[in-house]
Amino acid sequence: MNITVNGESRSLEPGTSLGQLVKNLGLEGKRIAVEVNHDIVPRSEYDGFRLSDNDTIEIVNAIGGG
Repeated sequence: MNITVNGESRSLEPGTSLGQLVKNLGLEGKRIAVEVNHDIVPRSEYDGFRLSDNDTIEIVNAIGGG
């Protein structure tokens, strides 16, 4: 299946979870926010959230300040 991550096309195996994608991108454990098709997905749902063909994913780094 084909998805778009931050504007770049990627090919994934059908049934890939959002958690697997985050891990494959080397972002596991990092402070990020993920949006799939314009909807924010809570971190607690990453492993159970199955990606679909033509999904658009935006991943941003969370930056804290003070």
